[in-house]
Amino acid sequence: MRTVVLGKESPLTVSAVGLGCMGMVSAYPPIPEKKDMIRFAREAFEKGETFFDTAEVYGPYTSEEILGEALHDVRDQVQIATKFGFDIQNGVSVGLDSRPETIRKGVEGSLRRLKTDHIDLLYQHRADPKIPVEVVAETVSRLMEEGKVLHWGMSEVSIRTIRKAHSMLPLTAIQNEYSMWYRDLETELLPVLEELGIGLVCFCSLARGYLTGKLKRTEFSSQDVRSGMPRFSSEKALCANQDLLDFMQVQAAKKGCTMAQMALAWILAKRPWIVPIPGTTKLNRLEENIGAASVEFTTDELKSLNEKLDQIQIYGARYNAQQESTVEK
Repeated sequence: MRTVVLGKESPLTVSAVGLGCMGMVSAYPPIPEKKDMIRFAREAFEKGETFFDTAEVYGPYTSEEILGEALHDVRDQVQIATKFGFDIQNGVSVGLDSRPETIRKGVEGSLRRLKTDHIDLLYQHRADPKIPVEVVAETVSRLMEEGKVLHWGMSEVSIRTIRKAHSMLPLTAIQNEYSMWYRDLETELLPVLEELGIGLVCFCSLARGYLTGKLKRTEFSSQDVRSGMPRFSSEKALCANQDLLDFMQVQAAKKGCTMAQMALAWILAKRPWIVPIPGTTKLNRLEENIGAASVEFTTDELKSLNEKLDQIQIYGARYNAQQESTVEK
């Protein structure tokens, strides 16, 4: 697979399509067996994916354990991103926590579970309003001096925080939701990342399965993260957003690819420093996602796609009020 370079001052080269590992252990039931996901993560590497995205809170802990088991003997051939930022008590996240001692404890635990001596890319999972960004940057800087962390990033933080953090310790990547049905960051965030030379890693690049065109359900179990999200919990929103799927289906047929591949290839075409990290637990979907790296658009094709997408209104909020409260504005 071709590669993408994230960041200019502190560059990190990763596979053009990465693997988001949250769904291996949570969010989208039924949750597979751990042994099956260890084998699956190894298969992802053997198929060409070398960029794996996890977090201590996924599980908690089990997603990192899966990658540790699957990749420890090929560690020098992969890039692993993980995250800190939550207070985990008795296996349950009870709130935000980016105190220096919590960051260090989290990193030490991540290193142990990942069976490695370094983390390629360490994110602050969510901004902690109680802890100044200066304190977070200083703590991560010391971990980098110790060789335990090679690059750092932040997830869903404000532009103000990005600028401040980057001025103290150059950021390699920002992680945000971005897809054909969530494009809010195009107006302000993308220009700032381009100005500062910071890469973008996109989660929910297939809109939690919606953009594959294969999601037929309008009801989800209470354990499914989509059950509380307005875009999924409202049948009205799902029906209204069908216009996007209809458009994608036509365009994908013209391009000779699947809807999922077109959605991912569109992200890759937006900027040379953007990487999607779609999550899956199925080998056929993994292979499909990897195939997106080979789909290319001409300048005219991309312009036409963007113009049409601008005309399609998306209905429903991506998060409910509780979820939105963790996103720094």
